[in-house]
Amino acid sequence: MHGPSTAIPAARRPGALLIILLAVLATSLVVLAPPPARAAKALLSQGRPATASSQEGGAFGASAAVDGNLTGTRWASEWRDPQWLQVDLGEQADLSRAVLTWESAYAARYEIQASDNGTDWRTLRSVTAGDGGTDDLALSGAGRYVRMLGTARAGGNGYSLWEFQVYGSRGTPPPTGGAVRVTGSQGNWQLTVGGQPYQVKGLTWGPSVADAARHLPDLRSMGVNTIRTWGTDGSSKQLLDQAAAHGIRVVSGFWLQPGGGPGSGGCVDYLTDEAYKSSPLTEFARWVEAYQDHPGVLMWNVGNESVLGLQNCYGGDELERQRNAYTSFVNDVARRIHAIDPNHPVTSTDAWTGAWPYYRRNAPDLDLYSMNSYDDICGVREDWESGGYTKPYIITEGGPAGEWEVPDDANGVPDEPTDVRKADGYTAAWNCVTGHRGVALGATLFHYGVEHDVGGVWFNLVPDGKKRLSYYAVKKAYAGSVAGDNTPPVISGMTVQGAGAAPAGREFTIGAQIRDPDGDPLTYKVFLSGNYATGDKALVEARWRATGNGTFAVTAPERLGVWKVYIEAEDGRGNVGIETRSVKVVAPPVAGTNLALGRPTTATSAQAGSAGCPCTPAMATDGRLDTRWASDWSDPQSIQVDLGERKSLRHLQLVWDPAFARAYEVQVSDNGTDWRTVHTTTTGNGDVDGIDVTATARHVRLRLTQRGTGWGYSLWEFGLYG
Repeated sequence: MHGPSTAIPAARRPGALLIILLAVLATSLVVLAPPPARAAKALLSQGRPATASSQEGGAFGASAAVDGNLTGTRWASEWRDPQWLQVDLGEQADLSRAVLTWESAYAARYEIQASDNGTDWRTLRSVTAGDGGTDDLALSGAGRYVRMLGTARAGGNGYSLWEFQVYGSRGTPPPTGGAVRVTGSQGNWQLTVGGQPYQVKGLTWGPSVADAARHLPDLRSMGVNTIRTWGTDGSSKQLLDQAAAHGIRVVSGFWLQPGGGPGSGGCVDYLTDEAYKSSPLTEFARWVEAYQDHPGVLMWNVGNESVLGLQNCYGGDELERQRNAYTSFVNDVARRIHAIDPNHPVTSTDAWTGAWPYYRRNAPDLDLYSMNSYDDICGVREDWESGGYTKPYIITEGGPAGEWEVPDDANGVPDEPTDVRKADGYTAAWNCVTGHRGVALGATLFHYGVEHDVGGVWFNLVPDGKKRLSYYAVKKAYAGSVAGDNTPPVISGMTVQGAGAAPAGREFTIGAQIRDPDGDPLTYKVFLSGNYATGDKALVEARWRATGNGTFAVTAPERLGVWKVYIEAEDGRGNVGIETRSVKVVAPPVAGTNLALGRPTTATSAQAGSAGCPCTPAMATDGRLDTRWASDWSDPQSIQVDLGERKSLRHLQLVWDPAFARAYEVQVSDNGTDWRTVHTTTTGNGDVDGIDVTATARHVRLRLTQRGTGWGYSLWEFGLYG
């Protein structure tokens, strides 16, 4: 099993709710062979502040030439000479290469220049016969600022660059050679690489390995020196190579069952299942042998939250035996790794400090411990001190409060922290780590991921590639400053009008205070997620319209249940603010009296023993949306109501369970034998059907002829209104 990308990790203590959103990442299992003799230089310019002598219009600013988009965005200057575009790399760098991807408006003559202060420039390369396309130029020199100075245009237009890429080595990267050691004595430990002190300033890694070259420069610009993965295999080499090239090391993980909780790969009997234990022991050794000399490796991490996770498999005395057996096996793995690779430490991650007594008793070969902890991260120090432990630790996941740590809102779903509170959570987490001097050796906070879904919005620093307040909080913690950075919009005070009863298919209103610290013009989007209504974690753009002053009219889904609604504000500079609240979607109210309420109801069949049943016909006319009628899994079926006497009908409301009818007829009868059809559909889509009819009858029947799913037919409510 691979590590989570949009996971909501387990809590530190066993009483916490273990709700894990696990996504399989191709990048989580990593394997590395020895790197090439000379690693490729890093891309330094992407996402860095850029300025220009001019721009042709609002859509063609300087930042568009350093945003990583080679075909969709560009800088364009005014139509005159000379013009320039420059990028601030943030610190002094040794420059090796510049790649200019020209639009059709290119430079016939230009210079690549460098500067230490942005004022005094020196020329590194001159081009006197430019022909457009892509110019790949070797450079020799250094500087913090790099610019293209265009002195002669090739045509009558200005200068236009799809992308301006500068490569080299920035600052003094962490050492990439030499053994990694845990040194020092009780309460005064440190991690060293090649004999030099190394504090882990890290993030867990989410993107595809194929995108490592694109994202690692950004991580490096944040001050990140470490990334963590949950698995190591043959796909890992590309990530390790790229990490080493950017002065970043990897906490290389090995996944063991049961992992972090439900959905993490099943249960193992660590007392008796020798075949299972033999397999990972052999597999892990294979990859340690392959990558033990790779400069991208920082340490090996065996297992993730399994001591805690075993409670999902066992209980009582058996749970205790399994936890002892598991940690003993972790020690077997650590001993095997050390025999192959004496130059990298071995650790093991859990999400509960109650796991540490098991490691102390059964896994003496671990060099240090690791812990996933979020809102209670400072409690890790308290538990370490009260437990009298004799090994240091790192935090391998941490950040703001998770879904299992916050109270539920009025709709019964976890009350997600605001962007501001999440950013503060990362700052607080890092302060807790650095506050435990000589014991906590650093952290890989959660999560450098790009998924734009429920878990991604909760934890990812760059969902959909957009930077959030949390991104800059981590950057300030690791790099020391965000001075000069353009920062995200800030959303506060989000409200949902009628959050407890939004009629399905109708508009409800949301609003918030939205501001941009840099005064950038903002664009908005509104998303909905059915995670708590349908189990679908995706964010889908809603039908919405702006109504002014930070308010929006949003069309509610047709499906009943609790949904999450999101406001997103983008500043056009690669930043986004996101705020979310829940809304409960209910059946639209219908004026008048429900004539079917409590009346005799019959059906061709009814399920007696499936989940949530018996599901009798009367449950469709009891006025409750938590009881339902469910038929057998065959066609056709019918359900009918006896109104007792002839009554005038004007409207039907059918509230479907997910087992809905694709094709059905509404029929009426005066005697229960002779039926006439008043409505027919072959395009039913479930959820809530509101049907206007004009009829007078005693009996009303739904004749159901085609199911919309593989199940039967199921109605929460069959309402008839006169």
